[in-house]
Amino acid sequence: MSMQAQTRPPALHVLVVDDDPPIREAIAEYLGEHEFRVTTVGDGQAMGAVLAREVVDLLVLDLRLRAEDGMALARRVLDKSAIPIIMLTARTEEPDRVMGLELGADDYVTKPFSPRELLARIRAVLRRRRPEVQQGRPEGIRAYRFEGWELNLNTRRLKAHDGRTVALSNVAFGLLVAFLAAPHRVLSRDQLLERSRLHSDDVYIKSVDTQVMRLRRMLEPDPAKPRYIRTERGAGYVFNAPVEPLY
Repeated sequence: MSMQAQTRPPALHVLVVDDDPPIREAIAEYLGEHEFRVTTVGDGQAMGAVLAREVVDLLVLDLRLRAEDGMALARRVLDKSAIPIIMLTARTEEPDRVMGLELGADDYVTKPFSPRELLARIRAVLRRRRPEVQQGRPEGIRAYRFEGWELNLNTRRLKAHDGRTVALSNVAFGLLVAFLAAPHRVLSRDQLLERSRLHSDDVYIKSVDTQVMRLRRMLEPDPAKPRYIRTERGAGYVFNAPVEPLY
């Protein structure tokens, strides 16, 4: 294997939700030819399963699924994540397009469409969203992995080594991102407040020490003898595990 192949960044992951198999197959084939990784599913349950276990960079969602409300699926995704969405709609469904854009979707493609048009819109959305998505995410990182754990920065889901999902508050998420962005480095309490970007009453009222204790309860087999988040007396805290960023 060449050095170039070894250092090539992972392909961006597009999730396609459409209950028409030929459309799914055509999109997957064309985007795959243009160096995207594509997962296709036919319903909301399968969509949720993919989002729960994998990093997804963009969602292509048909708003007119036969058995489900695509708008409700879009709302569910947008309520819980920052994943960009391109809607698939029929030419006669202008109210759906307007509602979807007002809801927070990034763009739409009307059926019938060419895969080439969809590719152009996907690339445009990703270019447009890159500065926004990178905000609060060091160097545009999509996820972090450490010793069997994975923190998805799009969905803000923390997946444990046994496959279960650990619910994170906004405070816990920001604090964990701050630690994972600087492993093996001592971070003072002020630095943790700054890097977690959570300057809110909730953070000030409750001390950083309390938030660290709560995060330990989520991560540590024995919070009284922490393995990951260690205290440096008089200095702050250090995340003591190898961390792998996923771009």
